[in-house]
Amino acid sequence: MSTKQQNFYESVQRNFDKAAKRTDLPKGLLDQIKVCNSIYQMNFPVKIGDDYKVIEAFRVQHSHHRMPTKGGIRYSHLVNQEEVMALAALMTYKCALVDVPFGGAKGGVAISTRDYTPEQLQQITRRYTIELIKKNMIGPSQDVPAPDYGTGPREMAWILDTYLTFKGGEEMDAAGCVTGKPANLYGIQGRTEATGRGVFYGTRELCNDERIMSKLGMSLGIKDKRLVIQGMGNVGSYTGMISQKEGGAIVVGVAEMEGTIVSDSNIDIEALLAYRQEHKTIIGFPGTKTLENQKDWVAIDCDILIPAALESQITEDNAHKVKAKIISEAANGPVTADAEDILSKNGVIIIPDMYINAGGVTVSYFEWLKNLSHVRFGRMDKRFNTNTYLQILETVERLTGKTISDMEKSILTKGGDEIDLVRSGLEETMINAYHSIMNVYINENVDNLRTAAFITAIRKVASDYISMGVFP
Repeated sequence: MSTKQQNFYESVQRNFDKAAKRTDLPKGLLDQIKVCNSIYQMNFPVKIGDDYKVIEAFRVQHSHHRMPTKGGIRYSHLVNQEEVMALAALMTYKCALVDVPFGGAKGGVAISTRDYTPEQLQQITRRYTIELIKKNMIGPSQDVPAPDYGTGPREMAWILDTYLTFKGGEEMDAAGCVTGKPANLYGIQGRTEATGRGVFYGTRELCNDERIMSKLGMSLGIKDKRLVIQGMGNVGSYTGMISQKEGGAIVVGVAEMEGTIVSDSNIDIEALLAYRQEHKTIIGFPGTKTLENQKDWVAIDCDILIPAALESQITEDNAHKVKAKIISEAANGPVTADAEDILSKNGVIIIPDMYINAGGVTVSYFEWLKNLSHVRFGRMDKRFNTNTYLQILETVERLTGKTISDMEKSILTKGGDEIDLVRSGLEETMINAYHSIMNVYINENVDNLRTAAFITAIRKVASDYISMGVFP
């Protein structure tokens, strides 16, 4: 296991233990919440060209206090069992925190996607799915995977097709075996952007909190706040675009594998993505300059630092360089426990990963519900709401003698499409979860938001175990 992965695994355990001491729950109950309930390590052969390659993979179900379990599948040559265990544990706490009724799980396949063709990746994905089916570790009521680093809608479609091949005739709800599917293949509108949109909602909510912003000596609101984003994958790119378009934030730095760019003005993320698509690099984007050391993204002068790549990016070795007053952990575990101690002493507020990147699992929950109900959100009530709003406006016109234009009517009477309802549900979820964390942070005098989030999540999981009669 690499040092970074060791730090990540130890950080999750250390953060749990720190919060557990503040809960006054029985040790046996805390031990049950902490451990992984099921760990499946597998090796399977796949034919690659004229040869066979043995693939190592994992699926970990951390907690069965709620079923099904839920968690993404990561494709990375660095993935190992301890990393997947840590990610599965975070999923349990994340789901509890945002009131999504799943136990936590996670999957990992130890490959680099750059080493395989799409056809070969499809072979690997389908064989991995078959291994999960064999052990009853996938299904709408057992365990529901989703995308993670190195995977996306394409891989989820392959998983669905494989599952349907084996189970489609037996299970009416088989489409709910996996989420993050393409929208036209039992998926849901808004899932692709969900994690990044959730990062925006959560960061915006903190920036609107006068208690926090006055403590930091910053003005209220996310508008005109200077952001630096590490990682232009799905999460980082959507976080940047939505923060700019809907929040009025300014992106002054972007870090990627090929280097780090900075600007004195605003880096248009949508234009940057188009540039990268054409040139295969962010280096040279007009209006920016390139840092000599790409790892110096942590030291860029900004208000909000958003690590949106992999774990253990901010460590005790570079934490002292951070100039941002807020770190929004769009990735899982980007700040190590040792680094957090340093940052806390320096007055930096960290919005923890288990809360801020929960948008993905929240909208995955919506997708799962859609698959079980077999009806698109908005189909039943959109037209009814539109007609009701129209009748109200016509009544207002009649009573006031004034006329409302057709354009204004079209805006005021619009019923919710699926994308509108998904975004609304996600926004409501992120706002409610934020305030549940803040209630603990403020009222119980907790030293940081991560500990407050862990305390909140642990109490919710413990409540389930107690309600089930597992613990008196």
